[in-house]
Amino acid sequence: MNYSELLSGEIRRLEESKTFKYETALRSPQGGRVKVDGKDLVMLASNNYLGMSNHPKVKKAATDGIKKFGYGVASARFLCGTQTIHQELEKKISKFVGTEDTLLFSSSFAANVGFFSAVTNEKLGLETYKDVIYSDRLNHASIIDGQRLCRAEVTDKKIYNHADTGDLERQLEEDKNKDYRFRIIATDGVFSMEGDMAPLQKLVELKQKYNALLFVDDAHGIGVVGKTGRGIAEHFGQLGNIDIIVGTLGKAIGGAAGGFVSGSGQMVSYLRQKARTYVFSNSLPPSIVMASMAAFDLLTKNKSIVKRLHENTAYFRKEIKNLGFTVIDGSHPIVPIMLFEASVAQDMSAELQKAGVYIKGLWFPVVPKGEARLRAQISAAHTRKDLDHALEAFENVGKKMKVV
Repeated sequence: MNYSELLSGEIRRLEESKTFKYETALRSPQGGRVKVDGKDLVMLASNNYLGMSNHPKVKKAATDGIKKFGYGVASARFLCGTQTIHQELEKKISKFVGTEDTLLFSSSFAANVGFFSAVTNEKLGLETYKDVIYSDRLNHASIIDGQRLCRAEVTDKKIYNHADTGDLERQLEEDKNKDYRFRIIATDGVFSMEGDMAPLQKLVELKQKYNALLFVDDAHGIGVVGKTGRGIAEHFGQLGNIDIIVGTLGKAIGGAAGGFVSGSGQMVSYLRQKARTYVFSNSLPPSIVMASMAAFDLLTKNKSIVKRLHENTAYFRKEIKNLGFTVIDGSHPIVPIMLFEASVAQDMSAELQKAGVYIKGLWFPVVPKGEARLRAQISAAHTRKDLDHALEAFENVGKKMKVV
């Protein structure tokens, strides 16, 4: 059998099992509502939590970036890809999340991959050493892929049950007498498929007790969680207690591209030298850098944006449950609406689009088998009218499909 037959066979299998992922082209900017084939839909599938993706001040900053600094830098940072605005954004992020320094990457995926391989694969003056990583079972694919690049002969990789600090402590206790160089506890801040948060207070206690580094990917927390949007650390009163924070500029902060690692000055300086996804990659274009700064400025100066997001989230969560849907409890704008079967999620997504709501189904391998769902994502850009329209559509389609 040739490669073409193998690939086409797998595509047919995905289509027949209703697990094929279809792309839907938008005919408008990202926002609380979008246009698809001339139809106006309420957007419930976007990471545009703060409505910054099409904000006038963010767009102006992006165009100013091109006018002042050009379209692209055509280089990696250490060659000629560093502009003053890159350094300015790094300082702004560090101040926002409460760390000493920050390093920009092309994405948070690249940040995660760059961090793990850079830290564990270098001898650092030691001829022999062994590191260990304790990773939450439901961590994002980028954390998993980053750990795959850690050489097995020098890194033990262990998984603890989701958000189960008892299971984590058991493993840490078992290993406390082992001569590990680095002990790293790795977790998402907000888990993207569930919308729940890592038990940060206990994780901080454990990292202190066992002299471990605490790594938190807060891609869905920065700009979203906490009274002023400073992420999971602010939410749990732990600002300054996370060793490594990874965030993204591609969700709440403008929604374009880019990620970052924030931490101690030593850690960031080391990653500037060793993180391959930083050293061997073009730096972020000026438009994204300046737009991101504008988004952080808006977030810092206008407290009503985060407040509106939290109010919209509480309203939608309450009302969707009142309609009879099974929803994973929480307070995050990610609202998983459980349908369990992939085919049901696929069909309901299509029916909701006809009813004026853009939302996508998620199924294995994105989520475990038998846990297919629609993932609603609420935004500060939504009006109460938008949310009520979406809720009415859910009620009608849910009854039609006998889901409620």
